[in-house]
Amino acid sequence: MSAQDSGPKMSAATKDVISKVRRMIPPMLEKFHKGQLGRVAVIGGSENYTGAPYFSAMASARLGSDLSHVICTPAAATVIKSYSPNLMVHPLMRQSENAKKEQEPAAWNASKDPDSNADHIAAQIKDLLPRLHVLVIGPGLGRDPLMHATVARVIRAARDRELPIVLDADALAIVHTQPELVSGYDGAVLTPNVVEFGKLCDALKVKVDDDAPETARVEALAKSLKGVTVVQKGAKDYISNGETTLTVDLEGGKKRSGGQGDTLTGSIATFLGWRRAYIDRLWDVGKEPIDEHELVGLAAFGGSAITR
Repeated sequence: MSAQDSGPKMSAATKDVISKVRRMIPPMLEKFHKGQLGRVAVIGGSENYTGAPYFSAMASARLGSDLSHVICTPAAATVIKSYSPNLMVHPLMRQSENAKKEQEPAAWNASKDPDSNADHIAAQIKDLLPRLHVLVIGPGLGRDPLMHATVARVIRAARDRELPIVLDADALAIVHTQPELVSGYDGAVLTPNVVEFGKLCDALKVKVDDDAPETARVEALAKSLKGVTVVQKGAKDYISNGETTLTVDLEGGKKRSGGQGDTLTGSIATFLGWRRAYIDRLWDVGKEPIDEHELVGLAAFGGSAITR
């Protein structure tokens, strides 16, 4: 058996996509300096969930992002710092005390206490945005209403700056109720698992026929969000922005365990950071560069393939 035959089995279409993804990966050049090839921040890390943001941020760093930040609550910050000196940890998020989950997020703008005022908390996080290339929102976020109100404000600010955003886990619950936060923004990537995907479809009233192609639901959901890239995770990962759909059919590990979804978000974020460097032509990308909008789907594909 030749070395070529012993490699992972993949379709011709997958080989073609991978060849494009490879073009996004920056070469090792002496002219680069720290921070040019990816500055990623993960927003999450509530008091009870410190592992998820760590997995996301470390996946980003280990794949090749230059700088990896975690923005979390003070209770989570010390724990996450103890996991690795590689991460820059900012204890800027705040959780509400004795809050009712059903309380409207808008109520958290009325508090005079700066630690309970979503606008005040979000303002500190917004100050970091000019230093970043990509945001990951959701790992370890939890369901706290003040955390969600803060994140909604940060999403708006990131979108205004055209900063790519990867949304996962409890951040997707915000999209259920406030789809306008991401609708029409082609810099947003959603990474729902099977349960989260179903909830998004229900919230947005997305329905397809039972005999429709297996990519029909992800395409319909992406269209309903007007161009947002959706990664439908499963035995195969389907990636669509409503117009172009990619299938990740690479064979990977069969076990599904906690932390894999977080790892995926960090991996996608790294590719999105490289997308920025590619668009800025930090190296010779050739005479026929890949369109910047196509690069979003390719980044999602690359992150999925690496995670597998």
